[in-house]
Amino acid sequence: MKVLLDENVDVGLRHHLTAHDVFTVAYMGWKGLKNGELIARAATDGFEILLSADRGLASQQNRAALPIAIIVMLAASNDLADLIPFVPQVLIAMNAIQKGQVVAVS
Repeated sequence: MKVLLDENVDVGLRHHLTAHDVFTVAYMGWKGLKNGELIARAATDGFEILLSADRGLASQQNRAALPIAIIVMLAASNDLADLIPFVPQVLIAMNAIQKGQVVAVS
């Protein structure tokens, strides 16, 4: 599965999602893009999931028109140490999520 880590997610998390093709917003050269444009670019480039720590992301998007799936981690912070415990739940969500869905893991 092709996954994009939002710029608010520590890039080190990609090393904990080894069963997937994980790219970062910085690697793609998309830093600073607004969420709507980022999601559109990600979909055009073949990404299936955007993994974010932005709690407001889901409410900012028209879910009916989402071209990819979004998983939001409800972590205490964006630090890698706070994100790693979410990996098992994120992996479960990745296996079940469908295009256009937004799932929060806590």
